[in-house]
Amino acid sequence: MRAGELPAKRHIQFRRPDGALYAEELLSTQGFESLYSLLYHLRPPTATIDVKPWHRPQPAFSPNEPLRNRHFKTAQIPSAGEAISARTPVLGNDDLTIAVAEFSEPMPYFYRNVRGDELLFVHHGSGTLETPLGTLAYRAHDYLVVPVGTTYRLHPAETTRMLVYETRGPVQIPRKFRNEFGQLAEHAPYYERDFRAPVLQAPIEQEGAFEIRVAGKERNAIYTVAHHPCDVVGWDGYCYPYAFNLDEFAPITGKLHQPPPSHATFEAPGAAFCAFVPRLFDYHPLAIPVPYNHSSVDCDEVLYYVSGNFMSRRGVEEGSITLHTAGAPHGPQPGAVEQSLGKTSTDEIAVMVDTFAPLHIAKAASNVEDENYYRSWLEAPAVT
Repeated sequence: MRAGELPAKRHIQFRRPDGALYAEELLSTQGFESLYSLLYHLRPPTATIDVKPWHRPQPAFSPNEPLRNRHFKTAQIPSAGEAISARTPVLGNDDLTIAVAEFSEPMPYFYRNVRGDELLFVHHGSGTLETPLGTLAYRAHDYLVVPVGTTYRLHPAETTRMLVYETRGPVQIPRKFRNEFGQLAEHAPYYERDFRAPVLQAPIEQEGAFEIRVAGKERNAIYTVAHHPCDVVGWDGYCYPYAFNLDEFAPITGKLHQPPPSHATFEAPGAAFCAFVPRLFDYHPLAIPVPYNHSSVDCDEVLYYVSGNFMSRRGVEEGSITLHTAGAPHGPQPGAVEQSLGKTSTDEIAVMVDTFAPLHIAKAASNVEDENYYRSWLEAPAVT
């Protein structure tokens, strides 16, 4: 991607109309060995007035003990304020933190996560993601992929509910959907034009005191910088935030039930993301549309329920999160198989992540847990 004004070569003189040099910035990942972009600012982004501590409470997690399948009704978790302060962790391990946030206030400061990429799923609401590389409009069912080190803030146009995945590495398109050149393959469930890049705005030439809150690895800080972060006149590269809406996802279907990897959307170190969207069911005359019983022997499976009729699961609601843990088989609940027979399609929307290290549970999740969920596979007693 490229946007705005750029010099003919990188790392050469590039001057403003008044003769002053633009300030070149390299936004790079994994040192200088992976994705990067070059940004050209009106003023150096390094001009820092003050740095002070950001006393941000660290989430406390407890093991899934005793080991069992669980259900959390996260819509009941109180949430308010702006996008960062409203985040409430639900589950986490060393690779991934899963949080929910509902907010209606714009962020008065900028935020920069230097621990890893963020994957933000918009359950409902609309607004904009403002970054130095441009603005991304978001709407319901958008994924927003925010690379590590991106400076941003969120401006909701209406109350927004997000599912927040904070990773410890890059969020990428699954390798199986890319050819040897990195282009999306013909069998992929999406295409390059389905992804939305930020739209570069006119550079904001303002001096003053602008707050950037930086979240590091067990270290946080509040920076006050002298120039508005969104003073970029041009940029190019491969490292930038982008959006993808589930309405653009083309689900892979077949004669028989397709396993979760066919519904993959993204991957990150220690995590694989999937999406279940409205789709036609299997077309074998004796097909069973709902998933078969299965044991997650080496991963924890986390489903977030967005909307529609969740045919294989009873008792869940919008905003529910189920944790199906490694070591505990799960599948359709009693009666779901028979009820699904003959159905030709589903209207459900849910997003999923599998983690390959055990997930721990935050206190906020324990407060809204359906304690009897693991018993929901029992046959209901006969009515006499």
